[in-house]
Amino acid sequence: MGWPLLGETLHFFAPNSSSDIPPFIKKRIQRYGPIFRTSLVGRPVIVSTDPDLCYFIFQQEGQLFQSWYPDTFTEIFGRQNVGSLHGFMYKYLKNMVLNLFGPESLKKMLPEVEQVVGRKLKRWSSQDSVELKDATASMIFDLTAKKLISHDPEKSSENLRENFVAFMQGLISFPFDIPGTAYHKCLQGRKKAMMIVKNMLEERRANPRKHQSDFFDYVLEELRKEETILTEAIALDLMFVLLFASFETTSLALTLAVKFLSDHPLVLKELTEEHEAILRRREHLDSGLTWNEYKSMTFTFQFINETVRLANIVPGIFRKALREIKFKGYTIPAGWAVMVCPPAVHLNPAKYKDPLDFNPRRWEGMEKNGASKHFMAFGGGMRFCVGTDFTKVQMAVFLHCLVTKYRWQAIKGGNIVRTPGLQFPNGFHVQISEKLMEEGSINASI
Repeated sequence: MGWPLLGETLHFFAPNSSSDIPPFIKKRIQRYGPIFRTSLVGRPVIVSTDPDLCYFIFQQEGQLFQSWYPDTFTEIFGRQNVGSLHGFMYKYLKNMVLNLFGPESLKKMLPEVEQVVGRKLKRWSSQDSVELKDATASMIFDLTAKKLISHDPEKSSENLRENFVAFMQGLISFPFDIPGTAYHKCLQGRKKAMMIVKNMLEERRANPRKHQSDFFDYVLEELRKEETILTEAIALDLMFVLLFASFETTSLALTLAVKFLSDHPLVLKELTEEHEAILRRREHLDSGLTWNEYKSMTFTFQFINETVRLANIVPGIFRKALREIKFKGYTIPAGWAVMVCPPAVHLNPAKYKDPLDFNPRRWEGMEKNGASKHFMAFGGGMRFCVGTDFTKVQMAVFLHCLVTKYRWQAIKGGNIVRTPGLQFPNGFHVQISEKLMEEGSINASI
């Protein structure tokens, strides 16, 4: 359990550059087995790397376990954030979000995503170098902020995304609100972002729109209902969480995806062939992506699954035991935190042959749209990430535009560090250029 209060927190957060199971977890699996206890940020925690227990925890949400995160997470995202709410209130908010990110909405959003990606890639191709992590984060944030609150960064005096940049470092840290600490930076960023969103809410209330054009309008409509259970505090926390969750993880996954393509030319060749085939089947080459074309991207979805399996962007998913639970001879005490460890599940050699190899073809015949005992990149159970489909649309559309119209060259960076979440400390700088007519096999064939 480590030191009093401090526990084993410093070991847990120690940086490492491995894509394998984090050293902190791996050493303890070897010593104690797949389920062990520790102490993190002042709390006793059961760590599960056992696929059966991880799956059981997700399936028993609301019965034996409930969502729980360290105090720092709750303070930063708000006490009324969707991750800290349970039961009917959680389901109510989840349905609200599905109104924005559900399949029907995404079908309408697809052309807009393609246009945004096309414009950004065109702009990046005129630059000598692009830091891909920051560039894709900015692209995704602007797109999502527009859908959520009609935020236009070019017309706004406030840089809304700037307030979210330091978040990953402070989410699971010691709650020392002292200038210079990651936690303090997070709280300051939250304060500024919440002020911007709250001012927008008040402005929208004072000047209501005739037609619903973004998620904010939908939220305001809910707040105006006489018997609504939605409060302004919950609505603002929801907006805040959605703005953050929308861009950080997806931009990390996209950056890693491009790095994998750079490192695996045969995978790039196969991915390019799939997307060029989509163009060849079209009556008009320049017509935009359709929903049917998107759904036909079999190898692309295998590629995305393999990317997020190895990315392990979320190092731990937290729950709390509602009562004493016995499982496989272990006893989980009531009130203890439990951390599901996706990296250990995704890198299990008993399930994945050569687990550290990047091999999209391993997903043939077993495409995963949801969660399973062996794949939980998007969580699991009733709290399966509602933005999963939105993430896949953005990644697939970005890859489609990139491989059919552009080529790129890695310039510098690209090394990863986990602390324990995935980071690119030196970024990933690439030079992007448009393909010449004779370069693209699709153009050559036409």
